[in-house]
Amino acid sequence: MARASSLKTLLLTLAVVAALLAVSAAAGLATLIAPAPSPTPTPASVATATPGADATGAPSQAPIDRLEVRFLDVGQADAILVRIGDHAMLIDGGNNDDARGLVAYLQERGIARLDAVVGTHPHEDHIGGLDAVLAAIPVGRIYLPRASANTVTYEDLLLAIATKGIPATNPRPGDSFALGDARVTVLAPSATAVPEGNDASLVLRLDYGARSFLFTGDAEAATEAEMRTAGLLREADVLKVAHHGSTSSSTPEFLAAVAPRLAVISVGEGNDYGHPAQRTLDALAAVEATVYRTDRDGTVLVTTDGTDLATSFETTAIDGSGR
Repeated sequence: MARASSLKTLLLTLAVVAALLAVSAAAGLATLIAPAPSPTPTPASVATATPGADATGAPSQAPIDRLEVRFLDVGQADAILVRIGDHAMLIDGGNNDDARGLVAYLQERGIARLDAVVGTHPHEDHIGGLDAVLAAIPVGRIYLPRASANTVTYEDLLLAIATKGIPATNPRPGDSFALGDARVTVLAPSATAVPEGNDASLVLRLDYGARSFLFTGDAEAATEAEMRTAGLLREADVLKVAHHGSTSSSTPEFLAAVAPRLAVISVGEGNDYGHPAQRTLDALAAVEATVYRTDRDGTVLVTTDGTDLATSFETTAIDGSGR
């Protein structure tokens, strides 16, 4: 059975690659700004993410739309909806059991198209609902790490990508793309190796005016250290705390470099893992971050006009796992 499943995964992967090549051949459809950065980027390679600057580093016009970032309450899982004007991006899609609720939530809020979907890494609690989203809502491009998984959940995602002919990209540090007037820059994983497990997580920085967000997936201490060593970390106003607040992430050195004003932990109430860990909460307190948790606060909404930051909460019915 394992051999048959591996063959199925390979065939689906080849189908996705074929779809990507076919779509990439059409002029003007690629949204990736920097498709081939150097394997060992320097701090200058992420200059496109400088607040208030365009892709050339020149000052840009002041934002005119209000950016909305929703850290959705999907239990012991991750899903983040970013919206600015008519543009939207979904980072992760919760568990398999969250699929129906997630699609309904997006449709109820008038999301007719997603410019980008990001599957930070191929674990079920991050990509479980993405196949349903891709089937229900048009998507401009999907971003995935180079890591793969021999699971039905991952195969379902690959099949959805191939069926819909969605362009797929494996971004590298320094790659960036626009989302309306915001800019999203990839900081990890490393371009020099194929990481596995949680350290395969795509780490994204979003800049909008003078405000910034850092989305970390489940990236662990090794990835945090790698970003610091490469000079890719800068202060960010809002941090999505990695790995549901586990002790595997959020080292004091990482938090000191990011110095978040707000920190959001996506975590299930009464989960079996003891998340978030007290050590992580203490580390966040040490950098004076205000902490919000989806198990206590529900869906956390952070909005900004590029200058101020406002926080509010929503009671949603997305979580289908009961965790």
